[in-house]
Amino acid sequence: MEVFLLKALQFILSLSILVVVHEFGHFIFARIFKVRVEKFYLFFNPWFSLFKFKPANSETEYGVGWLPLGGYCKIAGMIDESMDKEQMAQPPQPYEFRSKPSGQRLLIMIAGVLFNFILALFIYSMILFAGGDTYLPLKNIKMGMTYGDTFKSIGFEDGDILLKADDKELERLNTDAFRSVVEADVVTVRRRDAELGIVIPDDMMQRVMRDKHFFAVARYPMVAEQCDGDNSPAALAGIRRGDTIISINKVMTPTVYDVSEQLEKRKNQPVTVGINRDGESLLLTLHTDSAGKMGLFFQSPYQLYPTVTLKYGFFDSFPAGIRLGLNTLKGYVNDMKYVFTKEGASSLGGFGAIGSLFPPTWDWRAFWMTTAFLSIILAFMNILPIPALDGGHVLFLIYEVVTRRKPSDKFLEYAQIAGMIILFGLLIYANGNDLFHFFFNK
Repeated sequence: MEVFLLKALQFILSLSILVVVHEFGHFIFARIFKVRVEKFYLFFNPWFSLFKFKPANSETEYGVGWLPLGGYCKIAGMIDESMDKEQMAQPPQPYEFRSKPSGQRLLIMIAGVLFNFILALFIYSMILFAGGDTYLPLKNIKMGMTYGDTFKSIGFEDGDILLKADDKELERLNTDAFRSVVEADVVTVRRRDAELGIVIPDDMMQRVMRDKHFFAVARYPMVAEQCDGDNSPAALAGIRRGDTIISINKVMTPTVYDVSEQLEKRKNQPVTVGINRDGESLLLTLHTDSAGKMGLFFQSPYQLYPTVTLKYGFFDSFPAGIRLGLNTLKGYVNDMKYVFTKEGASSLGGFGAIGSLFPPTWDWRAFWMTTAFLSIILAFMNILPIPALDGGHVLFLIYEVVTRRKPSDKFLEYAQIAGMIILFGLLIYANGNDLFHFFFNK
């Protein structure tokens, strides 16, 4: 429950930042062009608001709604989710959206997307400036990778070191490497002392989405960092920092996954743990807990293998952040083609899937990285040419510019209704997928 609440808190905080920035983009451009903004809300407020106020001599009511599905900026003279038919039935006023030139209206509509994308680039830049970019090169992971069953089924073996996807060198284990592998014709790996090529099927991404198995994780030994309290099984057995777990009940355990697998089989049981301490082999006895754990924190691969850190000055961080943001956008857009497959549609997720992106413990770097990623997703999704989204309004404005004919208010009203039906349908479907996976795919 604690982990759930922490993830929920991060999700709501991140969503709030993204919504406020997005709507502020619409707000500031509307004010630049002297268009009246009647409401500026974080979250939606059907029937009532959690909080609202209207400053003296201001035309705008500011507030916080109770339904955390986004937010809105109600612009006078615009057909939007408020469906204010009464206002639209009145003669156009100079301060209304519909009275402004198409170019100004276009800028007002794309401003939200633009601000979200700029926010993502700024966050990436500041992360790189503050902490640099530390990564673990694949070639430094001497024990290679542990692969999911889907990848093993086409020829990968635990211990293989990824080298190339077609002619592209694979540098680090991340989403870019995953995309490169599943979309390659041949992936080159180092297996023991030889290099060999593994042929990748054309439908590899569909297989991964169908099977829902992981791609690959680094293989590394379990080296003790610290015990979880003086009364933990590991501490009582005498395990010290730097000890390497090499066996459980005489079964060799070269990696942390082997140790976990053996302990999982021996819940609440005495076990003999073989360790290597400063080159000397020792046998210790401990009693696992009811979950098959021994209360030991172990070192990460970032501690065990040589890493590379790229440092950025303040001004250097901006082009680096822009490259990271553009690469993230490119990867996300590339992945969208799989949404229209059977496997992709079943993998669509809603709020639960988004919330799961956040770490189970509070980590500001991870929070801001996830927020920047979601900001890019929000920008891209909002610019899609679907009525009720910013992209739908932009589509009709481009039509108006090209044809010099403005769609009728009645057409825009029906388009808005159709778009909202589509969006609510997608919302129900995606969150339904979350519930299905939670209850049936545990």
